[in-house]
Amino acid sequence: MSELRITVLDQLEQLEELVLDGSRIPFSGGRLVNEQDAIELMDALREALPGQIEQADELIRQRESFIVKARQQAEEIVAQARREREQLIQNASVRQEAERQSSEMREQARQQCEQVLLQARQQAAQAEQEHQTRLAQMEQQFAARRQHLEQEAQGRRQQMEQEATERNRLLLEQHERSRQQSLQELEGIRQEGLRIQRESQAEAERLQNDALQFRQQTQQQCEQLIARSRQESATVQEGANRYAEQVLGELEGRLKDLSQVVLAGRRELVRMQTEESVTASRPTTSASSPAEAAEGSGGSVSRARRAASRLRQVAGGKG
Repeated sequence: MSELRITVLDQLEQLEELVLDGSRIPFSGGRLVNEQDAIELMDALREALPGQIEQADELIRQRESFIVKARQQAEEIVAQARREREQLIQNASVRQEAERQSSEMREQARQQCEQVLLQARQQAAQAEQEHQTRLAQMEQQFAARRQHLEQEAQGRRQQMEQEATERNRLLLEQHERSRQQSLQELEGIRQEGLRIQRESQAEAERLQNDALQFRQQTQQQCEQLIARSRQESATVQEGANRYAEQVLGELEGRLKDLSQVVLAGRRELVRMQTEESVTASRPTTSASSPAEAAEGSGGSVSRARRAASRLRQVAGGKG
């Protein structure tokens, strides 16, 4: 847009200089201006103006397109980050579910151990009660038999006492074996409960380690995603800066070229004005005055036309 403004202003200044350099008409405010030069300058201005306006509009459209594209990429990056954050939240809920299941498994193992111990105690108490009942029954039978034997014969008392002693010894041995067996079963049940408790504790520790490892992995993935998002944003910003620098460099080069063309045109106009002033001040003879004056005027006009034509060609090529 700055190139357009400078070019149009320079051409308007040339047109103004052409008008101001014209000869003033006596007793009026008008000036005599070379119509052909003025038309050529206005044609050059008319030809350069649309192309430069179109170029400025194209630059504005490209800038708006680039801004829209950068905004879309930023929105896509934000949406991707939000989706990954939701996925991480879901993974955290999975870890909470694993901890809850681990707690439930520990509670179930503890309840099973307590239930097994309670059943073992109930079985031991029931065995002890049955043994006491059996002993009471046997004692009742022994007392009845003893009374019966005492009534039958005094002679068989000693034999019955020996038999009773032997039977008591056998019963005591059987009771001791039953008690030892019950203690062994109770110890086996206790060992089984301890084994179940150790396995439950090991399983809970394993689940906890897995949850901790999963948490570390998800944290690393989050850090990687954040780093990648920042790198992509930096890349987009760097590309935008490079594109802006390139466009500004091209505009600066074109401005330099146009400045050189304008300076050359001004030097040519100065040279032409100098030659006209020298020609006007040169003394002429009566015989060759009209021809030389016409030739000098025609040469100045032709040079002015050639300079305006070159300026128009340069302006048209740059546009």
